[in-house]
Amino acid sequence: MAQFFEVHPDNPQVRFLKQAVQILHGGGVVAIPTDSSYALVCHLDDKAAADALRRIRGVDDKHHLTLLCRDLSELANYARVDNRQYRLLKLATPGPFTFILQATKEVPRRVSHPSRRTIGLRVPDHKVTLELLQLLGQPLLATTLIPPGETEALNDANEIRERFDNQLQAIVDAGACPLQATTIVDLCGDEPVLLRQGRGDPATLGLSIE
Repeated sequence: MAQFFEVHPDNPQVRFLKQAVQILHGGGVVAIPTDSSYALVCHLDDKAAADALRRIRGVDDKHHLTLLCRDLSELANYARVDNRQYRLLKLATPGPFTFILQATKEVPRRVSHPSRRTIGLRVPDHKVTLELLQLLGQPLLATTLIPPGETEALNDANEIRERFDNQLQAIVDAGACPLQATTIVDLCGDEPVLLRQGRGDPATLGLSIE
């Protein structure tokens, strides 16, 4: 049965977030709010937790998981970023963008894409998410909370509890999120490639929608 923490979206109660961090350190999978929708998160270094996260989400190892980072300097520890890429990242972070980048050796091989050795990275613009990352002291492994076989992310913490109570160890409820996926941009090639149009405006990066 998942522990349920109701927190204020702009001024979250630190004692609840500390309890959620303890659960993450203990190998738990937790549902948290972000600036796009609710996400499933777990500790980056815990293989069993990452496997459980994929099982709950219903995805295989070819599905890009995302590292939620506190800031750009932390992101640069986990991805190879040149000056051109860094300028683009600076334009769009923090915010509802996910960037596909080449993973560094800091990223466990089992969580990067098996053939491309890439990883999704983002710096969210949500007070609760950033506070949680600050308390944890490292990025969280994350995936959008879309139930298996469905296309829409969940946005209501009570519905998440009803549907996933037995599979999650905790739910952090900070009210409704914008309920729109992140915009995904692949920065691995010579030019940025828009993979998915979401909440982030591609024009921020000088990209046009086809």
